[in-house]
Amino acid sequence: MSNAPLMPKATAVWLVDNTALSFDQVADFTKMHPLEIRAIADGDAAQGIKGMDPISTGQLTREEIEKGEKDPDYRLKLQESKVVLPSAAKKKGPRYTPVSRRHERPSAILWLVRNHPELKDAQIMRLVGTTKTTIASVRDRTHWNATTLTPMDPVTLGLCTQIELDFEVQRAAKEKPANQEYGGVTLLPASETTRRDAEHDAPLSAKEQDDINVDAVFAKLKTLGHDKKQDDEE
Repeated sequence: MSNAPLMPKATAVWLVDNTALSFDQVADFTKMHPLEIRAIADGDAAQGIKGMDPISTGQLTREEIEKGEKDPDYRLKLQESKVVLPSAAKKKGPRYTPVSRRHERPSAILWLVRNHPELKDAQIMRLVGTTKTTIASVRDRTHWNATTLTPMDPVTLGLCTQIELDFEVQRAAKEKPANQEYGGVTLLPASETTRRDAEHDAPLSAKEQDDINVDAVFAKLKTLGHDKKQDDEE
């Protein structure tokens, strides 16, 4: 059986008005009911619809129509369209989950929340085809079946592939800010706390050593002079 032509009702109007084809032939070609074709011929249906010439659109030939007019039992054949219409782009939407697998999604969500806490809700939604409300109820243990939920790998359950899971995990790891796992001030590493300043490690020059010795001598003399003054006063 051939496909229906473009705008079948408008095509039927044109065939009824411009050919001697039977109602059954027009109905078979346009994939409509013969009673609808009769209603079009009687003016009870398709009022205000402008007929469309199937010959000008390349869906029928004049020879094909003449064959049908000569033989009431002949069925018109739809010509292959010479115009290739672009296929409609597939719309992105939530992942379809078979009915038999839908009751297993909470278990998969629990597995993802426990084993990959870095995943965002939007990523979990893409992996198992769920909603934010369900994810929140599983996280908060407020799900109606929370007491009996068992963590199960979504790959094992067939809700997603291992490649898809790995992709989302790697993506979440890249987006996670570095050194922000616990926040706040962190302890310095041992290499920093045990490191001695370079200026302390460098040996003192001879001039610096002499300056230190001279200062020490004057400081000693000053101390002695202060002690002697106290003795005289006594």
